[in-house]
Amino acid sequence: MTTTENTQPATFDNNKPPVDPISYLGMIFNADGTITRKDEPLQTPTTFDFTLPPVFTQDITINQSNNTGARIYVHRKALESTTTTELLPVIVYVHGGGFVVGRASSPIFHYFCSLMAVEIPALIVSVDYRLAPEHRLPAAYHDCVEVLQWIKNSPHELLTKYGDLSNCYIMGGSAGGNIAYHAPAFLKDVDLNPVIIKGLVLFQPFFGGTKRTESELRHVNDLVLPLTVSDVMWDLGLPDGVDRDHEYCNPTVETELRVCDWIKKLGLRVMVKGCDGDPLVDRQVELVKMMNEKDIEVVSSFDEGNFHGIDLFDPSYALSLCLVIKDFIFSAQSTLDVEDEDDK
Repeated sequence: MTTTENTQPATFDNNKPPVDPISYLGMIFNADGTITRKDEPLQTPTTFDFTLPPVFTQDITINQSNNTGARIYVHRKALESTTTTELLPVIVYVHGGGFVVGRASSPIFHYFCSLMAVEIPALIVSVDYRLAPEHRLPAAYHDCVEVLQWIKNSPHELLTKYGDLSNCYIMGGSAGGNIAYHAPAFLKDVDLNPVIIKGLVLFQPFFGGTKRTESELRHVNDLVLPLTVSDVMWDLGLPDGVDRDHEYCNPTVETELRVCDWIKKLGLRVMVKGCDGDPLVDRQVELVKMMNEKDIEVVSSFDEGNFHGIDLFDPSYALSLCLVIKDFIFSAQSTLDVEDEDDK
């Protein structure tokens, strides 16, 4: 990673007093232990017309009792084609929000998934999982796996007609990256055939620990992800009674899940991308180091500057990220095609 010493990203203000994390998250804690979200995020209907990118979207209920589901995205060009087209890789996308805020229909996630559907292009299945603290981890992990099981057992017509179920990736940003990372361990006893997971795409994945890293201390009052907010997200998201050295939060501790072992056993390729303007960057670099030590195939890159969640707020960066993801997915396919030719 290339860094610049003694500089601070534009999202950092060391002179600013710490924010109130509860207000920052738009929550009110009630006397009975429940919470009220003061500012329910605007939800984008599937019919919302961005003009560009031109996509068809549809919402699917996965588990009615848990009120979970998914939103499917397909480039309209594929739908309108009168000739046989190649099947699209399938990306199961898990949104961020610290496990406590956000929906698949939130405008920032809806737009990014629409962009991926066009620019990669891919068939996107965006997971609408249960939120904490009403549903603490591992609820979100199970909801992600349930979507994958639904793709196997009850594939939607769009998936069977346009999606290549043998070329599937799990992708997440921030907390969604954490969920995507843990998914293989929760898939260990699940037969997904004919769905084949080829890899993981982790963008600025959300991890933590009780001991502060240098990047966390350097960006303690970060304007996007202040340390106090990050801590509260973990307090609300982790199982009751555990600290930030729990395996769901800190991947470097000894765990029962053995996530890296399952990633390796499943033969998954992993892409990790971040930036040095993110308070979480040191933990992401450590994650890459740990996976390399376990001989997992990892493609990683860390930009100078930028900030946590840049993919959702900077359209030009979002476009460049789509191209990086496209290269990751199709470079693997190109390698397989060459190997197939060599075997003939």
